[in-house]
Amino acid sequence: MLNPNTNYTALKDSYLFYHIAQKTKAYLDAHPGTHLYRLGIGDVSQPLCKAAVDALHQAVDDQAASETFHGYMPECGAQFLREAIAAHYAGRGVMLDASEVFVSSGASDELGDILDLFARGSTVLIPEPAYPAYVDANVMAGNRIVHLPTGKARGFLPLPDDTIEADVIYLCSPNNPTGAVLPKELLQQWIDHANRTGAVILFDAAYEAFIEDDALPHSIFELPGARTCAIEICSLSKTAGFTGTRLGYTVLPKTLERGGQNLNAMWVRNRTTKTNGISYILQKGGEAIFTDEGQSQIKAQIAVYKQNAKILTAALDDLGIWYTGGKNAPYIWLQCPGGMESWDFFDVLLQRAQIIGTPGAGFGACGEGYFRFSCFGSPAETAKAAKRLREVCKQL
Repeated sequence: MLNPNTNYTALKDSYLFYHIAQKTKAYLDAHPGTHLYRLGIGDVSQPLCKAAVDALHQAVDDQAASETFHGYMPECGAQFLREAIAAHYAGRGVMLDASEVFVSSGASDELGDILDLFARGSTVLIPEPAYPAYVDANVMAGNRIVHLPTGKARGFLPLPDDTIEADVIYLCSPNNPTGAVLPKELLQQWIDHANRTGAVILFDAAYEAFIEDDALPHSIFELPGARTCAIEICSLSKTAGFTGTRLGYTVLPKTLERGGQNLNAMWVRNRTTKTNGISYILQKGGEAIFTDEGQSQIKAQIAVYKQNAKILTAALDDLGIWYTGGKNAPYIWLQCPGGMESWDFFDVLLQRAQIIGTPGAGFGACGEGYFRFSCFGSPAETAKAAKRLREVCKQL
């Protein structure tokens, strides 16, 4: 008789996004033809840059001729892309061997798969508010989850606590949903804590391309000690619009060891067992992102989203609403006006301004009373949404 993974019974329903969809559907059913301003979804609106598109087309042509055709790709990533990513890190002063870079189908996939490196039943520390998949993936794996609350007093930045014993620590910077970015001195505290306690940090850097302050780290490996305690997981989804193209990468140093085992070698074994690699076509498109031309083009696209953030934060400033994020991240995390609860504010914005955002309560208990806006929409739509936001909130 089949014994299923009973950990799935401990999963909560996908309440957040399901409930948003249900409320949105009910509103549209009652108000057919109404235009909605969607500031909730974390998907991009700008198309792939020209350098990536040209490379993708060329790669398709390569597959059409026997002389340039590629079959199975190396499971850990094509050497040309691993070297391009390593060179990109070198430009920031982080020296990596290409064998420490693993090409993936995206950060979301990798954040779940990487748990194969750790024993079932491990203790995992997750600062909240948190991306819901962190929690769900560990519930599925049968791990013990310790929630670390953060709050407004420290700008939703988590502090390490030596009284909490954890095997794995999740850090996301710039953070989803709060937009908060760990400064070097605080990130160094986490690195020192992990090395002292033997924990491994899973550093989600999916939004690092939005950091504009030179004093803030893009990579955990910019700091000393990280190579013996951290794994960095990155994505081209928000960096280069690859949400529908699916490509990312993971940096796993060869110096990271636990329990007498080398985690880089373990991940090589895992990937060569569980994947057949990412397609040649997608990897050529990804390689183009790390050229000078590609970097220039994606920075221009990111500037569009950053301008959206300025439009929204200007409205919040005018309204006197507290927020974090926006400047170095594509998300804005705001305190609901008038002490409203998250879902109540959602209803007000939907019913009175036709704006859809994301209630903070869906990211954990300490997200109650807060709200997330995404800056990935079109400039015209964002400007109209900001105007409506001003009008509604002035009446609250």
